[in-house]
Amino acid sequence: MIRFDNDYTRGAHERIIQKLMETNMEQTPGYGADPHCERAHELIREACAAPHADVHLLVGGTQANLAIIASILKPYQAILSPVTGHINTSETGAIEATGHKVLTLPTKDGKITATQVRESLVAHFEYAGRIHNPQPGMLYLTQSTETGLLYTRSELEQMRTVCDEFDIPLFIDGARLGYALASPSNDATLTDLARLCDIFYIGGTKQGALFGEAVVITNDKFKKDFRYIMKQRGALLAKGRLLGVQFETLFEDNLYQDISKHAILMATQLKEAFESVGITFKYEVLANQLFPILTNVQFQKLSKKYVLMAWEELEDNRQIVRICTDWSTDPSHVENLASDIKLL
Repeated sequence: MIRFDNDYTRGAHERIIQKLMETNMEQTPGYGADPHCERAHELIREACAAPHADVHLLVGGTQANLAIIASILKPYQAILSPVTGHINTSETGAIEATGHKVLTLPTKDGKITATQVRESLVAHFEYAGRIHNPQPGMLYLTQSTETGLLYTRSELEQMRTVCDEFDIPLFIDGARLGYALASPSNDATLTDLARLCDIFYIGGTKQGALFGEAVVITNDKFKKDFRYIMKQRGALLAKGRLLGVQFETLFEDNLYQDISKHAILMATQLKEAFESVGITFKYEVLANQLFPILTNVQFQKLSKKYVLMAWEELEDNRQIVRICTDWSTDPSHVENLASDIKLL
């Protein structure tokens, strides 16, 4: 069976594996204080055009999310998120376990608007009994979203304006950020994110690394003592060099963005195949995720040969399927699937 149901379970880019082998027996300081981590931090700051940003390397996305949120929110505060946000749907209550409620905003396509955020904040702060409710203390977005859509630079600027109005930080989960950056539909660069966000992270786990996420803190207010939170939350890797080597390699010679482009190319080929037989999508295909609407018969036919994720069952014997491409997707697998799609 050929898998198209995730984008993170494969290994790492060959250049990372080679570098890990070359440095395997190096004896360096631990906990991220080694030359590889320092070089990775420097390269990421350069890529973001943010020379004064703090960079921290963590192991995984859930870990990054809970460490960031726990480091910023006060005990009585909560975090605003789209109802489809990863911290709300796919992290087993990790954020609530830190003592912070996730306040969700409705969305039909996985994106929320600055107007929604502002209305939610106004509703809280103008409510006479607000002290009986968690105070919204942060805004959480993902780029790209769980539905594969992208926030434009203009939309992020509007979010920034609202966050400034209410003095709350803007945090972007970038687990799939490389694919967002590589999309032809994207106009929000790493430099834009560093300018508009108080804190965000650059995903490695889903994009060429064995594991790892690079947290970038641009607001001085949130830099102090972040490593204490990392240690408390189990996010300070003793062999931090393993993370440093990976991000050092990813951010040398534009490898991170170059390999992300492959996922977009593969997704585009599948999109064209579906469209050629009149199959439509639940959400616009902008990055590496596709959500075609198949009949149950079509889904069953494809499932004999491919592992596809059933996303949502519809009432008329149809269902929405989620397909992911990634930096290592085999072009021959895409060609085979595209050929089988055209036979539906």
